[in-house]
Amino acid sequence: MKKAELHRKIRKSHRYLGVALGVQFLFWTLGGLYFSWSNMDEVHGDPQKHPTPFFDARQVWASPTTAIDALRNQTRVDSIMSIQTAEVLGNPVYQIHYTSHEGDAGMSKRVQLADARTGALLPPLTQTEAVRVASDRFNGEPTVTEVELLTETNGHHEYREQPLPAYAVTFASPGSTTVYVSTQLGTVQKYRNNKWRVFDFLWMLHTMDYQSRDNLGNWLLRAFSIFGLLTVASGFGLYFVSRKKKLLTKKNVRRADKAY
Repeated sequence: MKKAELHRKIRKSHRYLGVALGVQFLFWTLGGLYFSWSNMDEVHGDPQKHPTPFFDARQVWASPTTAIDALRNQTRVDSIMSIQTAEVLGNPVYQIHYTSHEGDAGMSKRVQLADARTGALLPPLTQTEAVRVASDRFNGEPTVTEVELLTETNGHHEYREQPLPAYAVTFASPGSTTVYVSTQLGTVQKYRNNKWRVFDFLWMLHTMDYQSRDNLGNWLLRAFSIFGLLTVASGFGLYFVSRKKKLLTKKNVRRADKAY
């Protein structure tokens, strides 16, 4: 292949690769700027998180066995995964994580709340109780603008892959913060504000995962990574091919000068 033809093909490939990657490089740059210039505490909603109070050391606790026995009398319990303590509306509770076999449906994971003072089982939170929990854990003026019960979410929802059902309690300010309260756990799971929403959108463009947003091994990102290497390689190839051509031109000029 002649050098002129090789030069033309490399230049053409480099141009098309540059066009294909240019928009994505712009997204990567914009995302990187936002990520590096953002206060991650504000993105995570930390200023809006009211700290959970500690339990009084004089608190009288019922044995978790009391709650487990009550649960076994109510439904089938195959295994206990964990028992955690939490504060719900000023009261200590047990969060009992267990598994139960449901015939053809197989094994399912469940959560049951129990009063840690008596061992009595507690029902899931109502909407009124969820709003109270969100307001107690919200550090700011608790002006509620919207309350929504979530029973399912998709890969693009800001409360994706979190315990359901849950109440989404949105406050007027700052940043239209939404506090998500699990009805079964009785506690706040996530804080989402406008800064986090911008971050999440740019993160989707950054990872190129337009399904779940968090899969860094998706085929599209892998393909563009390879295209990026090819673009760089074609750029180096174009540089060396062009450089050799210039050297040959200079040699011809020197020969012409000598002949003259």
